[in-house]
Amino acid sequence: MEADRQILEHLEPYLRETAPDGTAAMLALVARDRVPLDADELSAAIRRALLVVAAGGDVRRDLALDDAAVARLAEDVDDPGRRGALVAALGDLRAQADDLPAAAGALDGLLADEDRAWRALAAAILADELTDDE
Repeated sequence: MEADRQILEHLEPYLRETAPDGTAAMLALVARDRVPLDADELSAAIRRALLVVAAGGDVRRDLALDDAAVARLAEDVDDPGRRGALVAALGDLRAQADDLPAAAGALDGLLADEDRAWRALAAAILADELTDDE
């Protein structure tokens, strides 16, 4: 948990300057390790989402939470237990963010909208995959 707090402190200045979708994805990425995602299932879902990214034009474009590729990945790996794990992880992060206004506000927004939080996780995973080779 101390590591999560340090990450939040490090991200706080960036969260103030980043668009809401990017902020949501950054925070979901911090929570990612506590969401049980089967490696083979996730790999297949990422490949399908990457095809949607490629079909949409510039693969280097910024991904929004309503991007078709993000929606595809979110749908492919959706599961109530996984969503519950994400919400729990975001709640744990929120408990550590009281004196970090940008993180606290963004986490409150994610906790208030589980679907948005789930798409934020999908966007974070997909963005991470797209930047792996760079």
